[in-house]
Amino acid sequence: MDITAVSTSSTLPAAETAPLKVAVILGSNRDGRFGPVVADWFLARAAKHPGIATELVDVAEADLPTAITFSPRPEEAARLGAVSARLAAADAFVVLTPEYNHSFPAPLKTLIDWHSAEWQAKPVAFVGYGGISGGLRAVEQLRQVFAELHAVTVRDTVSFHNAGALFDDEGRHLDPEPADAAAKTLLDQLVWWGTALRDARNLRPYGA
Repeated sequence: MDITAVSTSSTLPAAETAPLKVAVILGSNRDGRFGPVVADWFLARAAKHPGIATELVDVAEADLPTAITFSPRPEEAARLGAVSARLAAADAFVVLTPEYNHSFPAPLKTLIDWHSAEWQAKPVAFVGYGGISGGLRAVEQLRQVFAELHAVTVRDTVSFHNAGALFDDEGRHLDPEPADAAAKTLLDQLVWWGTALRDARNLRPYGA
């Protein structure tokens, strides 16, 4: 029997060369929030990483309705549609979350719960910040939420303990090397998972 080897390298040119579209989700809308400092810091690191194109999705700007309904009012549907399109276009996600009362913010859960297929078969990485726990308890709870939504969570995180004391008034990290190294590890893992899952979805649609 003549067996011909089939190469798949020519079937995925776009997936192999296109930048990974990463939606960076700023998960807090609290008054006086520290999240924008963390977001600016992370986006600057992501900008230096090859093969990534980022877009910030801010829950405060999204202003999604808290009542989940199949028939939102027109103005609510418009706000929801704008966010949904951005999440659907993403190949991967990075969730920036503080820790409130040992958990993550309600507006972040609202954003997650309004969507389903947008998360499926895509990787999610986490940057946590807060007090002594550095947001890690919020991150561990989010892993369970995203597992239910058929997403794959990246193992390594970036965590800022007592975050307010780690940055100067210009948003610069006071001891950047460890944090920069953690961000690189997270991004390396995210790109691996994001590229692998994007290629897989292009070959075979995911069925939840």
